[in-house]
Amino acid sequence: MASITPIHASDLEFDNGSFDAAAFAANTLSSWHALAGIIDHTLLKPEATREQVENLCDEAVRYGFACAMVNPVWASTAANLLSGTRVPVGVVIGFPLGASLTSTLRHEAAALTRLGVRELDMVIPVGQLKSGNHQAVQHTIHAAALVAHHHGALLKVILETCLLTVEEKLRAAEIAIQAGADFLKTSTGFSTGGATAADVALLRGVAGGRCGVKASGGIRTLADVRTMLEAGANRIGASASVAIVRELGAE
Repeated sequence: MASITPIHASDLEFDNGSFDAAAFAANTLSSWHALAGIIDHTLLKPEATREQVENLCDEAVRYGFACAMVNPVWASTAANLLSGTRVPVGVVIGFPLGASLTSTLRHEAAALTRLGVRELDMVIPVGQLKSGNHQAVQHTIHAAALVAHHHGALLKVILETCLLTVEEKLRAAEIAIQAGADFLKTSTGFSTGGATAADVALLRGVAGGRCGVKASGGIRTLADVRTMLEAGANRIGASASVAIVRELGAE
């Protein structure tokens, strides 16, 4: 099957205006090709094998997913497998706890982008946020953003919303945007909860048209995806990606 050109954040026109979630959702759900183009095909379980990573990359090309999202240890493998395709490699950093040193995140981001990674998903320092040390949170995100953008990569900032109060979510979202995030992301999928429509809507309310919103964690069906898109997401993270696009007609 021929590969499908995915939709990337760089193709989307974000500005300081609003984001029309209803229109975006309708357009994205108009075909499985369009839907695949906004899904990060994800494999982050610690026991993932090389064979599973190879299969993930094959599926990412076959269906035209937005990226193949893996752990750092598999970055080189995925980059080699996807070389010459239109599907970028995405890798998580500071994952899943958000407790790394800023210098560690910076070096990790630099090493991964040198390997060819084009999308980085980082977890905020959750404990720093909850301690009220907002300057440290902004500094950490900004440090990763500088490295990512220097190498032409996107930075998605995971807030781990299930651990935050509403006030903390609002604060974290604004800090991340000011620090250079290309996307606000709800969850790692490894904590006490995943994406909710309420959290996606809250993040979109803060972001407006300034950056993207990625919903991830517990998204397993087309109905789940529809709910997140209508709430304001324009990127989805899922390990059930193939099953989801098959619900919309993919083979």
